[in-house]
Amino acid sequence: MAKFVYRMQSILNIKEKMEEQAKVAFGAANAELRVEEERLQRLFQRQIQYLAEGTMLRQAVLDPLKLQENENALDYMEDAIKSQKIRVKKAEEALERARQVLQEYMIERKTHEQLKEAAFEEFKEELAKEESKEVDELVSYVYGRRRSVEEEIASLL
Repeated sequence: MAKFVYRMQSILNIKEKMEEQAKVAFGAANAELRVEEERLQRLFQRQIQYLAEGTMLRQAVLDPLKLQENENALDYMEDAIKSQKIRVKKAEEALERARQVLQEYMIERKTHEQLKEAAFEEFKEELAKEESKEVDELVSYVYGRRRSVEEEIASLL
């Protein structure tokens, strides 16, 4: 029996490897986004702590130096939060780009798999035709052989 060989198997293998690499890149981008979001959450928590500390400082005996330090810390937190939001946005954009690349590679791989499936179906049809042809030839040979044997027997009688 003939063996099916897909002539573009090497291309399909490359597409599968590229898809795997895109999956890894997507995972890394997703992890980076999670890290940046976590940093942003920690900054928000620190800001809340500074706000609470400022409230306590205003309720206790006023210490202008500590109040100034608290205000400076809150200003710093606002700047840090703005910067971190920008990093989160960049990480989201990188994740979206990685998702799009992954989607393109998945589409290409699926297309090549469909082409391989179609080639395999065509191979099976050709194989069935060849087998049918061989059966027809065998039947014709057997029928012809039987007829010639019957004619020999008839001529002998």
